[in-house]
Amino acid sequence: MGTIKVENIRLYAYHGCLEEEAKIGSEYRVDVEVKADLSASSVSDELADTVDYVHLNLVVKEEMAIRSKLLEHVARRIVHRILEELPSVEAVDIAVSKINPPIGGEVAQVTVVLSEHRN
Repeated sequence: MGTIKVENIRLYAYHGCLEEEAKIGSEYRVDVEVKADLSASSVSDELADTVDYVHLNLVVKEEMAIRSKLLEHVARRIVHRILEELPSVEAVDIAVSKINPPIGGEVAQVTVVLSEHRN
């Protein structure tokens, strides 16, 4: 078993419960970590034998472009899509962070972390 991480994916999106968030948007950071058997790719040196991190990044970008009120919701969509589209992935950990959230104070970010294993 091995780990592939795609870290600090920076995006601008329109998530949140407030109407202002739907209009003006905010900066987000997404970190994805997947567990998979990397033994074949470590020997073959072939992309077909591993988890393509370009695909992971694409899933994050596409799902972050779909508005959600809650970070939990968009994180769940990303996790489920990764497990659906990449059968070699055994587990996914994701962290979705809203940078400078509008919560009435000086807060760097708010982060939701979800983990899921294939059944």
